[in-house]
Amino acid sequence: MKPTGILFFPAFDWSLGETHPEREERLLYTQEQLFEEGILDLPNIQQYAPGLAPMAEVLKTQGIFPSPQAQDLDAHLIAAGSALVLGEAWGKGDIRNGFALVRPPGHHAGATVLGNRGFCTLNNEGILVNYLRTHFGVKKIAIVDTDVHHGNGTQDIFYHDPNVLFISLHQDGKTLYPGSGFTHEKGGPNAWGQTINIPLPPGTGDEAFQYVLETWVLPKIQEFNPELVINSAGQDNHFTDPLASMNVSAQGYGKITELLKPDLAVLEGGYSIEGALPYVNLAILLALAGQDYTNVREPDQPRRPHIPLKTLKSYVSELAYEYKQAEPQWNVRNELYLPPGEWIYLPHSIYYDTEGFQEIRHDRVRRCRHCGGTVFIESRRPPEPAKFALVRIPFQACPECAQAGYDLWDTLGGRYQAVLLQDQDRNRIEFWQADQGVTAF
Repeated sequence: MKPTGILFFPAFDWSLGETHPEREERLLYTQEQLFEEGILDLPNIQQYAPGLAPMAEVLKTQGIFPSPQAQDLDAHLIAAGSALVLGEAWGKGDIRNGFALVRPPGHHAGATVLGNRGFCTLNNEGILVNYLRTHFGVKKIAIVDTDVHHGNGTQDIFYHDPNVLFISLHQDGKTLYPGSGFTHEKGGPNAWGQTINIPLPPGTGDEAFQYVLETWVLPKIQEFNPELVINSAGQDNHFTDPLASMNVSAQGYGKITELLKPDLAVLEGGYSIEGALPYVNLAILLALAGQDYTNVREPDQPRRPHIPLKTLKSYVSELAYEYKQAEPQWNVRNELYLPPGEWIYLPHSIYYDTEGFQEIRHDRVRRCRHCGGTVFIESRRPPEPAKFALVRIPFQACPECAQAGYDLWDTLGGRYQAVLLQDQDRNRIEFWQADQGVTAF
């Protein structure tokens, strides 16, 4: 049997503060635990060294504004690059599956990046997905986010992509950051139903998570039939986590992993540094490697109110009904400067909690029966006057959408401070800046 790959990148030189939950110690206790247990000496565990994500791979997935050089990306590039290391090992068939234990996390970072939000700047899973599509021809991918917070950045990146199934199980956004991830968020006009949000009540524990996986998540994955399953393995659903209110145990995380059978798992959140992370990571790694995790026990016991499984079943039934009944309400705006086609207008704002500012976005996607459709995003950070734009030509683009993307790219330059062209289908990435012209990546 091929080994399970594991990679550590603790990012010792990146911190949001000595007492901040997202700090250097997050992975130290995990490393010590795995060394003490002798896990890394198992013949079916293969350790890999961190890597650096090329900027072209980043910009294929995310628009970094006003420019990549203006953001502090060093640690984030290594976290994303480390996910690519394991992705390449999986793509070459060197490993059966893999677990990237990296920080900073990434699932709150979206299609446009003007700074850090939710501790995230680069979306590690998003960059990984598009890397594997480009270099290994993977076409259908499922991403299951089991972080306690809604994976709003990953959702944003793939909201219009019919070939990516995104499922997020999280504590209800009415009770927790980022305040999103509801059942009516089901995808854009060319990918309706490819986004599934399952907001769970505070107090949800092991049995309930297993029930949701077996009755909702796994049937959807089986129906979609992906070539690759990625787990955004956030660990802040643990009953000791200081930032949330859930009741999942280390063994519960092992069971989640056993049921999902992800090809690749990437660490996201989880801030109970001593009481949870060493045990949760151990259980996940053992489950990936096909080893017994049922003896992994954290030292503490749950003290939070617990949602009974019977109550949770009724709650999930209502959620499933809401999801099924949700219908799209598209706003068609065919502005004169847009290329031919029917363009759906989707405005929204994004709050950057780490830095305390608001991004205003005007998204447009070309409705298409043949592909994911060209995406055109306008972005700005009030009160600053500078505006930025992103043009995305999707993987497997039809000729009409590809032409629409290049028509936009040819006409937008004078209206913005910076414009990014993401031709994902041809792997062509170009970044135009008002003071520097075009840079090809």
